Amino acid sequence: MDTSSVFDSKDSSCKTPYGAVPCGTEVHFTLRPPRSEGFCSCTLVAVHEFANQRQEILLPFLPDEGDRSVFSGTFQAPAEPELVWYYFQFRHFDGGTVCLGRDGLSREEPRRLWQQTVYDASLPTPKWFGQGVTYQIFPDRFRRTGTPSVEGLVGSRVLHQSWDEPVELNEDQGDDQGRDFFGGTLAGIEEKLEYLKNLGVTTLYLCPIFEAESNHRYNTADYEAVDPLLGTEADFRSLCARAHALGMRVMLDGVFNHTGSNSRYFNANGFYPDPGAAQSRESPYFSWYTFQSWPDKYDAWWGVRTLPAVNEEHPEYGNFIVEGERSVIRRWLRAGADAWRLDVADELPDEFIARIRAAMAEEKPDSFLLGEVWEDGSNKVAYDRRRKYLLGSETHGLMNYPFRTAALSYLLGRSEDASPYGAEDFREAMETIRENYPRPAFYSAMNLLGTHDTPRILTLLGGPETPPATRRERAAFRLSPEARVRGLRRVRMAALLLYAFPGSPTVFYGDEAGMEGWEDPMNRGTFPWGREDRELQAHFLRLGTLRRQRPSLQSGELRWLYAEGPLLAFARELEGETSTAVFNTGTSPVCLELPWDAPFANDVLTGGKFPSVDGKLFVAVPPEHGMLLI
Repeated sequence: MDTSSVFDSKDSSCKTPYGAVPCGTEVHFTLRPPRSEGFCSCTLVAVHEFANQRQEILLPFLPDEGDRSVFSGTFQAPAEPELVWYYFQFRHFDGGTVCLGRDGLSREEPRRLWQQTVYDASLPTPKWFGQGVTYQIFPDRFRRTGTPSVEGLVGSRVLHQSWDEPVELNEDQGDDQGRDFFGGTLAGIEEKLEYLKNLGVTTLYLCPIFEAESNHRYNTADYEAVDPLLGTEADFRSLCARAHALGMRVMLDGVFNHTGSNSRYFNANGFYPDPGAAQSRESPYFSWYTFQSWPDKYDAWWGVRTLPAVNEEHPEYGNFIVEGERSVIRRWLRAGADAWRLDVADELPDEFIARIRAAMAEEKPDSFLLGEVWEDGSNKVAYDRRRKYLLGSETHGLMNYPFRTAALSYLLGRSEDASPYGAEDFREAMETIRENYPRPAFYSAMNLLGTHDTPRILTLLGGPETPPATRRERAAFRLSPEARVRGLRRVRMAALLLYAFPGSPTVFYGDEAGMEGWEDPMNRGTFPWGREDRELQAHFLRLGTLRRQRPSLQSGELRWLYAEGPLLAFARELEGETSTAVFNTGTSPVCLELPWDAPFANDVLTGGKFPSVDGKLFVAVPPEHGMLLI
């Protein structure tokens, strides 16, 4: 028996409303098994994970529909946020039972259940983030102004004299040094705000800017000071003020699970004048950390000794980061920040994240909280605990790494395990996220193709299926002219997919300029000012303009039109405006038929024009090509 014809959670004839629901919502279920199965009753079995409750609801028998029996009833979502896992139990006239779960029919309780996310909708999600375009900047590598110096700064820093030198290839990955600096500044970012505005950028996401001994600055040394190599707090305030004047907001990176070992709080090397936790048990910061044997053995992020972990639940740490009148969260919002991104959100307690959200709402009601989560954040289990990121009181949205995984697999035609991957697989992956996430979170996801933690998108889409074996080989790798042409063609498709999909399209600095590079640190080169790929830049600029001009691309409903093999088509619809994205990742041209209620369709990327006939549009899509039809 085809169980999808009995119940499909994504089909409105089987379940309404679609996907996640606010607390207290009535959810209607209808199942249509073949009458020949002889089922006399159907029970919805709902398991409430956080409340640890099991609920059974009998679905009434309705008049048959042809050769189908019909069972239909209502489930009342709980009054508190919850993850509800459900399946169905059919009873035969002879008294036997059979269960229906996501893995089909079985005599036993199914192993794979459907998920019903129930969230608190009373706490609003700011709309500005998901509607706009985000640009991620690694501050040391974007733009340098003045004559930088590392004299007297924390850490053993090395300064590159030339902006165009290659990054230092650190073979000692265990110690996570990142000692080479190029001297990018906040003033340099401000200098290029007009460039970013022309790209359509509405949110600047800055990797950490606080004082730290490494170029990535994820080992914070002082949460209350801008790293002197980047500038001053006055420079940050100036950057925010200018960004706001240009219609842009600023997101800061908050690293609150650990500090640097050479921070003023731990102070392992004694750089700071006041004693840190590694120097004295009397230090005011001693209780922030967990020592097995002071001062040499302590909890650290993933065992990295330069990143001692903090106890987020300690009252004094919580007051310093979150609740205090001059807490880190509050003071930088006052200085001009509009959002925080939580680094390694999986490592932060749910209660700590909720407290950050509450402090932000109190300090700046329209501020936005984003979490770094690499998987489906609606059902993530971290350290044996089911997380509550998206149930209403914690993050507004998450980094959408599942989008990146599915997009790359679709564009390359193969999944991470090298099995074939087509448009139908991309659609299924994204429908799973759309079904599981609360609508505000789905439309506020940070969609991305690359970050400081991943290889450059051009290298992935143009390079070999198997990367060079050693780090030195990968550091020296450059795409051949032929491979670069192929990669650029695919990046243009990827960018269209990114900008057309619900959520905030996020560009890692320099991807629009054609930068290459495998993993860290090769993906963190300096922006190639004056050596950009102008054609690719123009493509991103056009997409940014379209995203800004067309409300349907900002917040329109998603409607899938076609998804099979290399061909994908979906529409974004809002108040009578429709934008339709079409893709062909194959190596041959294909003619695609689409429903169309206008005389013509215009491809706003190339200027191509296609007539419709009798409500149908026939579009010839070239190989490895994307279109945006209006």
